[in-house]
Amino acid sequence: MRVNPRKKTKLGRFKFISVLFSTTLSLFILGLFGVIVIQAKTLTSIIRENIEIQVFLNKNIADTDKTNIGVSLESKPYILQKEGKSGISFISQEEAAQSFLESTGEDFTKFLDDNPLRDSYTISIAEEFQTAEMIEEIVNEIESMDGVFEVTYMSDLVESINQNLFKVALVMGGFILILVFTVVMLINNTIRLALFSQRFLIRSMQLVGATRGFIRRPFLGRAFVFGLLAGLIASILLFGIIEYTKANIDGFALLQNYNLLYGLFGALILIGILLSVFSTLQAVNKYLNMSLDELY
Repeated sequence: MRVNPRKKTKLGRFKFISVLFSTTLSLFILGLFGVIVIQAKTLTSIIRENIEIQVFLNKNIADTDKTNIGVSLESKPYILQKEGKSGISFISQEEAAQSFLESTGEDFTKFLDDNPLRDSYTISIAEEFQTAEMIEEIVNEIESMDGVFEVTYMSDLVESINQNLFKVALVMGGFILILVFTVVMLINNTIRLALFSQRFLIRSMQLVGATRGFIRRPFLGRAFVFGLLAGLIASILLFGIIEYTKANIDGFALLQNYNLLYGLFGALILIGILLSVFSTLQAVNKYLNMSLDELY
């Protein structure tokens, strides 16, 4: 009976499935949290876009003065600009009366000779100007304009949103640090365990005169491929989950920022490559520097 010779261990080879699975899982979890952060940021922007300032004009103001106020507001840097559209709109007395009638069902024109409502501008403030101090400065600036009667906004809501967002950012920042540390340790330990079986082969190559660079090269090459594949697979899985969720949950599409998502996917691939290569280099150098007794 013929016995097949034992397959020789090749330099640079380590367990493909276990390393790839562990690295992909680690990057997937990291990426999933990154998606949550991106969507939270998008939701924050949507909430802040709905914070509006009402600018009420004086009664019997001339049309040219109304137009001049609108043009002046349009030129301000704090006005929200989104998709080429300005976050400013004009509401006339008649439109305000019609809106009041639709919302309350009461027609005050039946017992009032004059429309008490005023022409107004509704403006949305850009996110970078939405601190309580800056909005207060904006309100004071607009109130000083000729033809402006009053400027109102929900100051308590702005303060509450900013405080809560700061708390959420602190909590999420802490989770990110813990998660990144966990991912680094998991990938590093997985690769070190996978290379443990090759420690004697590394020493054998040293004994026959192979240089450190020659020994490292196949390990680092394979680590690069593992990191690249793990990052790609994790990104594809995340993208599939996002698209599936978007197709099945109403309103979920509004939370998607594909520019940031594609940046996240690129970062996952880069992180996978860097962590795999760095962990492999560290492990190989450890075994290169060990004595024969320590290898056992």
